[in-house]
Amino acid sequence: MTTNENTAYAPEHTPRLQWAKLAPEAYKAMISLDAAARKGSLDPVLLELVKIRASQLNHCAFCLDMHTKDAFAAGETVERVIQLSAWEESRHFYTAKEIAAIELTEAVTVLTDGFVPDDVYERAAKHFGDAEMAQLIAAITVINAWNRFAVTTRLVPGHYTPGTYKR
Repeated sequence: MTTNENTAYAPEHTPRLQWAKLAPEAYKAMISLDAAARKGSLDPVLLELVKIRASQLNHCAFCLDMHTKDAFAAGETVERVIQLSAWEESRHFYTAKEIAAIELTEAVTVLTDGFVPDDVYERAAKHFGDAEMAQLIAAITVINAWNRFAVTTRLVPGHYTPGTYKR
């Protein structure tokens, strides 16, 4: 068997506009909201899993690039990140608490299916206290907002280095 290595990638697209520069007050507010959503007792690796899963669902390549790199920098394994898009068939890679957070992430992200189901919320509430639930919901909401800015303005993935840009 032979393999043909193709290293001639498609040309990089350009962003539609630089919304952060054009709407600096909204950008600053997002930065503040993001920082507030990260303050609390939730495990930073769990928060990265949540951000990756929401970004997968929203098809946000920019945020996937950022948060997979941040997850690896925080000690997450390649295997768990790869399996995240098929977590329902790969439950054994995750703790029950992580699965509850991932399920809640999907329910909050894909609101076209209706309200967040009571059973999904209740499973998450069994693993997270009220303050942690509030923080988790805030983190899910914030990554969804970032995804929408990035996807709409076509931010370009592939240039992020962990530690150089913290929202």
